[in-house]
Amino acid sequence: MPDRMTVAEREAFLSDVRVGVLSVASDRPDRAPISSPVWYDFSSETGVVTIMMNASSRKGVALGAAQRFVLVVQSEAMPYRYVTVEGPLSEVRRPDTEKDLLPLAIRYLGEEGGRAYTKGWEEAGAADTDLVYTMKPTHWNTADFTNDL
Repeated sequence: MPDRMTVAEREAFLSDVRVGVLSVASDRPDRAPISSPVWYDFSSETGVVTIMMNASSRKGVALGAAQRFVLVVQSEAMPYRYVTVEGPLSEVRRPDTEKDLLPLAIRYLGEEGGRAYTKGWEEAGAADTDLVYTMKPTHWNTADFTNDL
C-alpha cells in the first residue's frame, strides 16, 4: 500500500523537471476526455500550476470549454511516485515570452536549447495563438511506493 506524500514532499516532487499529463473533459460529447503530455510549472510559493498551449488546438478548445483540468505527474523510475492535481482555471492570458515561455523552455531544454526553442516559437508567431493557463489546485492525490519495495 503506497504512502501519501506530505505537502512538502508533493511540492518538491512537482518542482522537479517532469512531463505532466493534462486531462480535460472533451468539448465533444461523442469523445472521451483528452489526455496529453505537457510541460508545466509549479510554484510552491503560490501553489499554482501553469501550462501553455495553442488555444485553437483540440486540448486548448476543450480546456476553454471545461474551465478546469487534471494534471498527473509521475516518476517513471523506481520507486514509483505520483501526484495528481485538479482544479478550475484561475487565469487565462496571452504569454509573455520572457516571463512565461523562456523559463519553461529552459526548465525542460536547458539554457541553450530553451533559448533556441523560444526563438523558434517567436518566429513562428506562437505568441498570437498560445495562451497561458493557471490553476490553483482544489484536489490533490499522491502516492509514494518507496516503502513497498
